[in-house]
Formats: sequence, structure tokens, C-alpha cells
Amino acid sequence: MKFEHQKTNEILKWFEEITKIPRCSKDEGAICEWLINWAKENNFEVKTDKVQNVLIKVPANPGYENSPIMVIQGHVDMVCEKTPDSAHDFTKDPIKLVYDGEWLTADKTSLGADNGIAIAMAMTMALDKEMPRPALELLFTVDEETGLTGASALEPGFIEGRILINIDSEDEGYFTVGCAGGINTNLAVPFELADVPGDHKLLKIKAGGMKGGHSGIDINKQKANAIKVLTQALNDAAEKVEIRLANISGGTAHNAIPRDCEAFVYVPVNKVDELNTILAETEKTLNMEFKNTDPDLFIKAEETSETFEQALTAANTKKIFDFIIILPHGVAAMSTDIEGLVETSNNLARVRIEDGQIKVLTSQRSSLVSRLEALTYRIEAVARLAGGEAKSGDGYPPWQPNMNSSLLARSLKIYEGLFNKKPVVEVIHAGLECGIIGDKNPGMDMISIGPTLKNPHSPDEKVHIGTIGMVWDFTAELLKELK
Repeated sequence: MKFEHQKTNEILKWFEEITKIPRCSKDEGAICEWLINWAKENNFEVKTDKVQNVLIKVPANPGYENSPIMVIQGHVDMVCEKTPDSAHDFTKDPIKLVYDGEWLTADKTSLGADNGIAIAMAMTMALDKEMPRPALELLFTVDEETGLTGASALEPGFIEGRILINIDSEDEGYFTVGCAGGINTNLAVPFELADVPGDHKLLKIKAGGMKGGHSGIDINKQKANAIKVLTQALNDAAEKVEIRLANISGGTAHNAIPRDCEAFVYVPVNKVDELNTILAETEKTLNMEFKNTDPDLFIKAEETSETFEQALTAANTKKIFDFIIILPHGVAAMSTDIEGLVETSNNLARVRIEDGQIKVLTSQRSSLVSRLEALTYRIEAVARLAGGEAKSGDGYPPWQPNMNSSLLARSLKIYEGLFNKKPVVEVIHAGLECGIIGDKNPGMDMISIGPTLKNPHSPDEKVHIGTIGMVWDFTAELLKELK
């Protein structure tokens, strides 16, 4: 498709190429190699580090040889989510793009505009020989979505520039100048297995139809968590029907609110109808609770051909339900400094049965290190009280806002002059790499911007095409003024 803004067409051309390359988090080898080859083909200096972060150095255009270097930064990986009925294989299949009026989305998968649009925009800047701009450093980091791994591994001195634009924000007209820090925690609780009586029947219980979303941006929207929904339904049933859990699986990434969860359970044959009745009652209750956020929520039991040699005992099943129910999910505290900002939260992100243990992944965020640590300790304590263990990662620091930033002041003036309106300056609850990059590179002046992106980290992800050109126009004018 062709759009009125010429640079939008160029950016989308590169984005379409990017969507053909597998780049789920921790599987970024192909996209990094592609970028390195692209840089060499265009005679740009390029280097990588031990984790495959890519830095491409682009010379200044005429008249800007003595101007300060501008770092354009984004991440190469994407959250790979798809609908239950999608056969898409993220390890080899290109993303199927769908142009829908003013929006670009994908067919039953996440789009990867988070953060492929940043890569495409940076490439377009680099190739524009007429654009008034200083030298650029295109910094493309790996594995941002699973814990900002690439940014955390950056060595001091890898980049030279001290002015940075991160193109990973999700609302055009917003300048992000601060974000939350985060820690992921893996919990593991053992259980006992036993043979199942012959008068029991195996059923697959599914909870789905939920919207999910980004665990930072959307955590305050009261969306349903499929793991919590399914566990509540099964726990309600376990009050009246003997339930033996054989398996449970739900959620995908640490930063995606779970949309689907399923469990295999054994119940007495003569209690199947009662189980279905209780599930229907719980579904009705939850449909009322989440009618505005997740109107398609469902809970249903299905016949299955699966078999399991053993299952958890009824007592251990109840213990596992208690463990999941008591784990926090959602907003823990709102900021007392910035109205409307979530300060601290947790995402109950994933549950699995593996190696004789129930394994759970949680993701905590906070703009205050002390409260981030306190919430993490609370979650670790739940695992210990359940007879299990917990292991938390190193996490990443919050990005503390600098309201006296010269880059911010210049950006505000340029934006208002271009669009005749004031942009919004914000601190967000999601994690951005700026905090880590700034910590490793003292004196870095940074803002984060981006086109309008809806429903990231889900199959409903879409980018507003018109805002891509607006972000380009703003960035181009900012670069022009750095002479």
C-alpha cells in the first residue's frame, strides 16, 4: 500500500522485510545477522558484543560533521503471541500483515511493531543522504522483552554518543522520561503423585477468550488473568467435587498478561455433571466481573484423548490451587508523586507442571527499588511457605526522570512548533532500556518516543500508520537542530 507521507512508505517497506525474519526473544540471531549484512552492504561501520547487540555507525551528512552524535535505539526482539487457532510457527513463518484502514495489524499473531518500527525508522534515517542530521549510532539491543538482557550486557564505551532517542514508547505525542524497574521470579513447588481410581474420568478444562495485554501498560486496566480465572473455577469446584490435577499450563511471556490457561483433571464419573454446573456458575460470575474488559471470557470442560499414568492427590491439588490463588497479581500501589501512575505491580505470568513440580513465573515492577524488593520478597515467601523454592533475577533499575533535560526542553519546543499542540511528558510503569543505558553511560540525555501502538504483546497488536510519519517529522526536525 502507498501512503501520502513518503517516509512512512519507506519505513513500512523496511518493516515488512523485518517481519519476514524470526525474532522471538532469545532467538534473534537471524535478525542480527541481517542487520550486520545490511550495514556492510551500505559501507557503515558495524560491531557487535558478546550477546549480539548491534551498533551501526552512520556518518554525518554535510554540514553536521562537528555536531554531537545522536544515538537511535530500539530492540530487535518481539513478544511472540498468537491466537489458540493459529498455526503460525514463529521460528520460520513470516508475520502476515493486515492493512486495515489507518491501522496495520497481523493475522492472528502479535505484529512486532514493538519494536520493529524502531529498527525500520533508524534504517530509513541512515539511508537518507539529504536529511540534515549529525552522525548516528544505531543501537539495536537483543532480548529486551524477557528482562532487558541486551541492555544489561552493554559494556561501557560500546556507544560514543551522549544524546539518545529510544523509539519504544507507544503513544504519539507523549515524551517518556522515566519508567519502572523490574524483577522476574521463578517459583517451584513439589507435589505428590498417586494412581487414579478406575471410576475417575479425565477432562480438559479451558479458560480463554481473554484480551491479555502488556503487563506494564495494561496492568491497571483490571483485565482478567487466565491463570487466576481457571484456578478460581477449579477451586470452586473442588469444594464439592474431588479433583485430581494431572497437568496445568497457562501464560507465555513475563510481560504478557495471560489470555489462556488449560488444565487436565480427573474427577469421579458420577460428578462430571456437577463439575460442569459449578464451572458454568463461576463463568457467569466472572463474566459479570469482567464484562467491560474481557467480554468473551469462557470456562469449559472438554472430552480428551490424553492419558496420564498418575495425578496429584486431591490434597496436593488443593495445595496447588491455594498456592496460585494467594500469589498476587495486578496493581500493588499507586504513585503518591505522579497522579494516575502505577507505582508497583505484579504479573502472574506463567504456570507449568514440569519435573514433578508446579512452576510459576512472576514479574514485578516498581518505580521504587524498596517496594520492588519488598514485593519480590513477599512472592518468594509464598513459595517457601508452600514447601517450594524461589529464584529471582537481578532485575533492572528504574529510569528516574530528569525534568531539567536539555533534550527534553528542545523536544518540547520543536513538537509544539510542528504540530501546534503541547506533547505529554510522562513517566510509565512499563520497563524501558533507557534506565540501564543511562546507568552504564553517565551523562546520557534521553527521551523515549514512538508511534501509537495498541495492544502490544498480544494478537491484537496494531500500529497507527499516520503517527509513524509524525514521529519521523519530529525526529527529523530534532536532528536538524543539533547542528
